[in-house]
Amino acid sequence: MSGVLAVLEQRDGGLRKVSFEVTSAARRIADVRTAPVEALLLASGAVSEADQVGRFGADRVVTLTHTAFARYAPEAAARVIAECVKSEAHDVVILPASAMGKDLAPRVAAKLGVPLVADVTDLAVENGAVVAVRPVYAGKALLKVKVTRKPAVLSLRPNVFTPLEQRRKAEVRTAAIELPEGAGRVVVRELKAAAAGAIDVAEAPVVISGGRGLKEPANFKLLEDLARAFGGRAAVGASRAVVDAGWRPHADQVGQTGKTVSPPLYIAVGISGAIQHLAGMRTSKVIVAINKDKDAPIFKVADYGIVGDLFEILPRMTEEIKKIYG
Repeated sequence: MSGVLAVLEQRDGGLRKVSFEVTSAARRIADVRTAPVEALLLASGAVSEADQVGRFGADRVVTLTHTAFARYAPEAAARVIAECVKSEAHDVVILPASAMGKDLAPRVAAKLGVPLVADVTDLAVENGAVVAVRPVYAGKALLKVKVTRKPAVLSLRPNVFTPLEQRRKAEVRTAAIELPEGAGRVVVRELKAAAAGAIDVAEAPVVISGGRGLKEPANFKLLEDLARAFGGRAAVGASRAVVDAGWRPHADQVGQTGKTVSPPLYIAVGISGAIQHLAGMRTSKVIVAINKDKDAPIFKVADYGIVGDLFEILPRMTEEIKKIYG
């Protein structure tokens, strides 16, 4: 039986959390098909924690190094991944639907001449075929897709697949590769990283997003205070309206034209709940909404709703969270 390839993601020589999620999802498919899992990393040198990927289901971890991979090199990366799939005869390829993965996954699928099933939230195998579930119509419905063409190329929504540790030791290998001159027309000149200590909203276990109800950008300090109370586990997000108004950077935007998040806990503060925003967060495990309008659409998807003045509620909530997390 052909294997399952898990394409991992690294930044500045360190593995991203989503890599372990992708590996665990690959293991789920491989166990049903009695197939091996190969984890692939593209980097400019050794990647820390690469030897730990076996604990999450990989049988083999391969790091291919080249100076081009010091930054994201989309065309070169897609070419190398596609060649790896062909040479090893993998019939399932799984990538993260992260900011980078959303750009890379369709490139890989195009190189292989197969469709891409993007933003997957559940995986299974039925009669030997991979079956994926993905949200459609701005998250209002779930589409079940049976993938019959090989290789099956899938991208997984971050924070949906829980990394599961197991007693498995992977074979770890690092090899330098050659790339032809001009391997890519696209060259990444610079990466603007988030401030030190800041968590990406797409990876944070707790996301606290604010909207127009905060009245002015200075009031986002209330959300930042609440985020700090969670002891470094929370990120501050924003609705499209406040990003368009220049209150917050686009990197913080949650929604159809921003980032799609699925944290264990999502807190929406002063957000009415437009369809565009709901599309980016409605798959969160637990949703808490705070809004003074009891008829706000956000309450239709919320697990817990608080109707009231956010300027009174947030400071009290922050104090209570501090008691829990010290």
